Amino acid sequence: MQLRDLRKKVDGIDRRIVGLLNERTHLALKIGGLKIKAKGSIYVPERESSIYKTIESLNKGPLKNSTLKAVYREIMSGSLNIEKPLKIAYLGPQATFTHLASLKKFGSSVTYVDCSNITDVFLDVEKGNADYGVVPIENSTEGVINHTLDMFIDSDLKVCSEVILDIAHSLLGKCARGRIKRVYSKREVFGQCRMWLEANLAGRDLIEVSSTTKAAELASKDRLGAAIASSLAAERYKLKVLADSIQDSSHNITRFLVIGKTIAKPTGNDKTSVMFSVNDKIGALHDMLVPFKKYHINLTKIESRPSKKKAWEYYFFVDMIGHSESSKVKKALLSLKKRCSYIKILGSYPKGDLD
Repeated sequence: MQLRDLRKKVDGIDRRIVGLLNERTHLALKIGGLKIKAKGSIYVPERESSIYKTIESLNKGPLKNSTLKAVYREIMSGSLNIEKPLKIAYLGPQATFTHLASLKKFGSSVTYVDCSNITDVFLDVEKGNADYGVVPIENSTEGVINHTLDMFIDSDLKVCSEVILDIAHSLLGKCARGRIKRVYSKREVFGQCRMWLEANLAGRDLIEVSSTTKAAELASKDRLGAAIASSLAAERYKLKVLADSIQDSSHNITRFLVIGKTIAKPTGNDKTSVMFSVNDKIGALHDMLVPFKKYHINLTKIESRPSKKKAWEYYFFVDMIGHSESSKVKKALLSLKKRCSYIKILGSYPKGDLD
């Protein structure tokens, strides 16, 4: 078959795809209308998870699952924006890794609101200025983000989804690497690239700034300066990528939470996050963990934070496998409630994947 004939076949397939996509969108609009009448959420995490599972099961190649997922992310993003324009607040500014995580979750068709700090992300969602918020919760190298944990102590917002992002840091600048005198970035990022910096830019001034985007902005104005930031920041500030993937760990992963006002329904592959406090006595924490062992609940994270209300009083944050509506998790949480002085379910949500 000649090239011209093959291209005609591709054109015919494209016509059918466009027609089917618009047909799908018309159906999505009808579904959106029913959700609005029922005063339900337009974004439904469990439905999103189901769609991704379906396309993966249908995919016979040669396209990768991650490629199809990216395509469907944009299809669903466009549909969501037509059903009801969504606003997503995130820890900004633009081109930060939280911005990238937000795009990975909601696509490019929704409206994004960048916030200067994590507190403002929570406040925007609480006040209704944004429908959902995206905040970092932990990094595989540097650990938990305490500010995010602290916000859940007084906030009534729920965790309704999570995003897992593989973090790749790049060295950006306008001059050759050998001429660099200063490097701008966040404190945590310097920690994640410590060995590379010692091996390649030893003795240079490391200047801590509020975000990787701010670092790129400063580097764009400093002829002997460089930034450690994302490749997206390089595009925005017209910087050269002087070195790619300079993080010390090849598995530098950050987990982000999507916060909103509802809890997702079970999907069969879920996580639940809870917060509780215990009385100050010997063996108190051990007693709290007994129900999880009894009902065979796998805990994936446990962190403690001071209550800031009373000396030596702590809140514990626990992530577990399973949904709060499942029989085992329900029994474990009921048993935990009888043993602790305070407990709050922060959310149950589909388990995130690293694409």
